Amino acid sequence: MIDKFVKVKFEKDGDLYLTKYTNNSTLKVAEFYKDKPFPDYKNGETKQSLLEIGDKNLVSKYIKNFIGYNKNILEVGSGTSQLSLYLAIGNNNNIYALDPTYNSLKIGSEFAKNNKIKNIKFVQGDIFDDIFYENKFDFVWCSGVLHHTENPELAFKILCRYLKKDGYLLLGLYNKYGRKILELRRYLSKIFGEKIIDLIDPVAKKLKKNHQKRKYDSWINDQYFHPIESTHTFKEILKWFDNNNIEFISSIPSTDYLNNYDNLIEKKSRPDDLNSIFLQINMNFNEFGEEGGLFMFIGRKK
Repeated sequence: MIDKFVKVKFEKDGDLYLTKYTNNSTLKVAEFYKDKPFPDYKNGETKQSLLEIGDKNLVSKYIKNFIGYNKNILEVGSGTSQLSLYLAIGNNNNIYALDPTYNSLKIGSEFAKNNKIKNIKFVQGDIFDDIFYENKFDFVWCSGVLHHTENPELAFKILCRYLKKDGYLLLGLYNKYGRKILELRRYLSKIFGEKIIDLIDPVAKKLKKNHQKRKYDSWINDQYFHPIESTHTFKEILKWFDNNNIEFISSIPSTDYLNNYDNLIEKKSRPDDLNSIFLQINMNFNEFGEEGGLFMFIGRKK
């Protein structure tokens, strides 16, 4: 089955499919996540608790319901693959979780094995090696990933090839304007020391209060010490969409200002320049800024 999707040579390691890669930036990122995989699991995480967490997230729950059954789904940059596992539970979809970090994928594969989740495959590899055949996937999810690569636009171009015609993708990136609050926190932590992070970062504060040390360490490491990071604008990503035959469907934050995510696949108007700037700056003053300034675009391949 995997040979119909993966076109490069791979080795089998239990439930993992390993491809060799040599890109220095990818190797650096994989090494960065080696000891502190992201996102990490809570102690005692189970199939049921993972399902409950996913269902509480309006985006993941909506997308899972929208996808339905008997589809091929790819998560690019899956890390420990919590999202991929959530999308695999309770259906007959084929899920592929791609990430360069062996340790992260190993955690995900062990969880799948222990919880008898069988419709998911874990692939270690580099997106720049163009691992999959074209026109294979009904949905591609890539959030919080491409801004940690050496060439985000090229990586986006590659993942667009994997989509079938009329297939959908969700792309999440750090925003150039909406990440200013996080950048300020990072600057203050360099002046006053890392201990101040617990006072000024609401996500870190919550994780520490709930005694989730592993997830706390993972969040701090990812947000404050990542070796490769870029930020992007709405206008830039709309250009990526146009250049790769992707129709803009909707965004988070929403271009209609309603932030009603009950129907993410309902086509919204494209944001104009003035509208875009306002939406992106406003991210700093709501939950988007609190959580690192990540924005999402959803598109459909024409």
